Amino acid sequence: MKLYYRPIVQTDASRPADALPLAGGWGWFTHAEKLNREGSLGLIPTRDLPEEVAFRLSAPRPPVAGLDLSRPQIMGILNVTPDSFSDGGRFDAAQAAIARARDLAAAGADILDIGGESTRPGAAEVPVAEEIARTAPVIAALRDGGYRTPVSIDTRKAAVAGAALAAGADLVNDVTAMDFDPAMAATVAGQGAPVCLMHAQGDPATMQIAPHYEDVLLDVYDYLEARIAAAEAAGIPRDRILTDPGIGFGKTIGHNLTLLRGLSLFHGLGCAILLGVSRKGFIGRIGGAGEARDRMPGTLAVTLAGIAQGAQIHRVHDVAEIAQGLRLWTAINHKNEGNEQ
Repeated sequence: MKLYYRPIVQTDASRPADALPLAGGWGWFTHAEKLNREGSLGLIPTRDLPEEVAFRLSAPRPPVAGLDLSRPQIMGILNVTPDSFSDGGRFDAAQAAIARARDLAAAGADILDIGGESTRPGAAEVPVAEEIARTAPVIAALRDGGYRTPVSIDTRKAAVAGAALAAGADLVNDVTAMDFDPAMAATVAGQGAPVCLMHAQGDPATMQIAPHYEDVLLDVYDYLEARIAAAEAAGIPRDRILTDPGIGFGKTIGHNLTLLRGLSLFHGLGCAILLGVSRKGFIGRIGGAGEARDRMPGTLAVTLAGIAQGAQIHRVHDVAEIAQGLRLWTAINHKNEGNEQ
């Protein structure tokens, strides 16, 4: 029976000599939970981990799209759509989108994620030509205007990704892990671009209708492991791959919480983790915030929980607020990184 290993992550500045670094970053661990499909097999010390598992859990993640993955990175969301769940219609005009992109970079975004098709629950598919018209001109205008912040294109369509990369995008963020468009893998590989592979059960129109898993944590892990193998077979090396467990994409509140509690398991895939929880419905239902715009405090709480488990990239709407929270978290958890006087 297949075994899985979830590192028990710590971030204290006082660290035992025998601790392993978590993905070469700010966390470390001395033990891991050993799991199989029947449940937990208990904790084991790092010295008892299989060699390949220990390497994948501890090896530094190389930069992706210019991002230093030894520290947390903030991905600012720019939806150039009329119908995204949180900010649809606010930035779908080109000049408004360009101004918003500059504001996000100034607020602390390390990378910008531009999307021209809403993937909120119940959303309808956008024609390729329309999605390109929404995204590529904005990216081109930003690059022509000297915008240097890395840019990600949030799309599941190869033609849209290709147009965005040609306009100056640096990363493809595919919510279907290149499973929607058969041409996506060849497009990404041919351009030498990095890609984020996200898990989603079903498509946006149907994904929240009674989602079901045998074991959500292990099912999502196995799916991402298979999609990484498919990407590598297509010519995309593992060091250009990010993974995203897909919080809120075909998951109940319980599924989301299970994934967040077990998030460190995904370091075993040997790729950096992108976490997208910003303003999502489960935050509103647990936190008592019915409107998406009121979910920043809950978003910050969940984001910091993800950082505590070593997730490297955090996709958020409220960049300034998350950046402030991250600075405080870092100052508390790491000596000599605050403004101590």
